[in-house]
Amino acid sequence: MAADLSQLVKAYDVRGVVPDQWDEPLAELFGAAFVRVTDASAIVIGHDMRPSSPGLSRAFARGAAAQGVDVTEIGLCSTDQLYYASGALDLPGAMFTASHNPAQYNGIKMCRAGAAPVGQDTGLAEIRELTENWLESGAPAPAERTGTITRRDTLEDYAAHLRSLVDLTSIRPLKVVVDAGNGMGGHTVPTVFGGLPLDVVPMYFELDGTFPNHEANPLDPANIVDLQKRVREEGADLGIAFDGDADRCFVVDERGEPVSPSAITALVASRELAKHGGKGTIIHNLITSWSVPEVVRENGGTPVRTRVGHSFIKAEMAKSGAIFGGEHSAHYYFKDFWNADTGMLAALHVLAALGGQEGPLSGLVAQYDRYAGSGEINSTVADQADRLAAIKAAYEGRDDIRLDDLDGLTVTATDWWFNVRPSNTEPLLRLNAEARDEETMRKVRDEALAIIRA
Repeated sequence: MAADLSQLVKAYDVRGVVPDQWDEPLAELFGAAFVRVTDASAIVIGHDMRPSSPGLSRAFARGAAAQGVDVTEIGLCSTDQLYYASGALDLPGAMFTASHNPAQYNGIKMCRAGAAPVGQDTGLAEIRELTENWLESGAPAPAERTGTITRRDTLEDYAAHLRSLVDLTSIRPLKVVVDAGNGMGGHTVPTVFGGLPLDVVPMYFELDGTFPNHEANPLDPANIVDLQKRVREEGADLGIAFDGDADRCFVVDERGEPVSPSAITALVASRELAKHGGKGTIIHNLITSWSVPEVVRENGGTPVRTRVGHSFIKAEMAKSGAIFGGEHSAHYYFKDFWNADTGMLAALHVLAALGGQEGPLSGLVAQYDRYAGSGEINSTVADQADRLAAIKAAYEGRDDIRLDDLDGLTVTATDWWFNVRPSNTEPLLRLNAEARDEETMRKVRDEALAIIRA
């Protein structure tokens, strides 16, 4: 096929429509390129429940094995289960998933041994270049020895590792509704939660990559409506929703109200700091709530602010030796999990915190949810740079305002802040605003939107 890799190879992964943008022969070339760039002698591969995932995954394995590399296939798994296998086996890994994208999409998330990320600046550009060369000149010559392809089940080991990191043995019994969205949470939750004092009410645990019930993207409020309703109907203590590849988790309280990922970040940060004797660095991206660095400092830790995106978080964690990191998008990163993101481990922390005291989840998280936030608001614009310049012109030079351009433009005052950053892939500007009260937040949000959309 005449593939356009500029549309397929993104900043952090490979992602596109199957078979229109990529197919199994191309996956085979990606497999060969991956082992060349990582200089691997062995790799591990997993895949999600999408109809195209088994075929693409096996093609990638063939391409790697043809280069003399031994392949361990772990089959159906969540993305963080693949990261577990990469860390525990100390092998580069590839996960076939398009996360929360619709059914016709698929992709590859790649990592080096120990779950170290492969992104645009850490090998992905070279993988794309090699693959493009082979598309023009023909597939690479096979190695003298073809590598082996073997199967291995890591689900029990993955679950045991997670449970070794959070003590849930003495929590009070909890009733929890879990919406797996027909994604990989339906595969991992029964094993990870098995044997714990939890009454689990499953929703959409059937693995189905066509997503018949709702998109597997809990960041969109429309996709947690079913979960919110069920939590209220069941009188449950909380609800948890996972995205398609189950590397992110979203939480709703006993009233069915969403708990912000910033509040979860602050809660888990306080627990991780306690575990490390009240010392440690915590990473948070620049659009998490003000409450996150406040809670980190209150608990003896050092907050470090980064750009949005898992490659930046993971790089900063490795550089600073951070013990934990969190993002507004419900990605949670743990030093004890090879600096990789795992929504399942964050979920276990929430269950441990809630089950370790008698009050409801709404009361527990209130101490971590201190400000009024807008959530992320996207605006389509003709010229991203022009609108950012207009915002800068409107606010710079004022004594009570600070500007910084770590990631887009952040405008900060005494009682509020907002960030506007461009999408890398679409003609969008993304606005996040926060203030000490709802009225101020709405005013700040609307002023910024008026400039963006002028």
